[in-house]
Amino acid sequence: MNKIKAIILDVDGVIVGDKAGFNAPYPPTEVINKLKQIRENGVYVILCSAKPYYSVKKIVDDAHLDNIQTALAGAILVDPSSLEITKKHIIESDITVDLTKKFLSNNIYTEVYTTDKYYIQKEQKNEITDLHNFTLSFEPIMVNSLIDQVKKSEIVKILPVTKTIKERQIVDEIFSDYISKLMIGWSTHPAIKGYFFGNITASGISKKQSVLEIIDIYKIKTEEILGVGDSLTDWDFIGICGYAGAMGNAVEDLKKLVLSKNKNGYVGKSVDKNGILDIFKYFGL
Repeated sequence: MNKIKAIILDVDGVIVGDKAGFNAPYPPTEVINKLKQIRENGVYVILCSAKPYYSVKKIVDDAHLDNIQTALAGAILVDPSSLEITKKHIIESDITVDLTKKFLSNNIYTEVYTTDKYYIQKEQKNEITDLHNFTLSFEPIMVNSLIDQVKKSEIVKILPVTKTIKERQIVDEIFSDYISKLMIGWSTHPAIKGYFFGNITASGISKKQSVLEIIDIYKIKTEEILGVGDSLTDWDFIGICGYAGAMGNAVEDLKKLVLSKNKNGYVGKSVDKNGILDIFKYFGL
């Protein structure tokens, strides 16, 4: 399986789980060491997460992943060696302001992200804030007016967080007016059970798009890539890869899609059993 020249990994649910001190908020040492070894062997390792770059920087640094990385659901590309943002996709200011107003007026917990910070409205601080602090390893900047903040910031991601079906329906209904100008990808986190995160980026901007941008830089073919994830939305980027992996804790629909690639698809153990190592072993990495 030495035809693999790059690995694309979702982070949460793949190399990071919900067991504090074992795989949360960082991967276990043996996983970090394996990523380091793979990179030293000349294979590009790209973390493909909805998280900000500063939340995965320790993983990148510890595993010596010196190739370009993507973050914020594909909204930015980062060069780890210089911390330079090599590409960013900013959401139009008027749209950001309008959408944020609508979420707040419907009492939807909302975070907004620039390339290096994230903000919430002070009055919205609740348990989600604390849980997200843990998983992102970074605290938000709390402001009196989120609207005033977005008016003067370059926002690359808007993140409504919902807990109930009704809240998610409200978000989807509001978002429907912007479907031609924005993208939304819903995700979950193993350490924040019961919540759904609506990653909103500029039109056409997604994990898949960011992967295509990176492999174009390194002149890699899609059939030379292994993609690994745990949620159905990860198929967005895994589907273009020649090799596919799913975690044991992945949703059943993703497992079926991964196994549809026959010998080029494999389901490993769960993230809590370091299943990513099973996948790497299967593909000879």
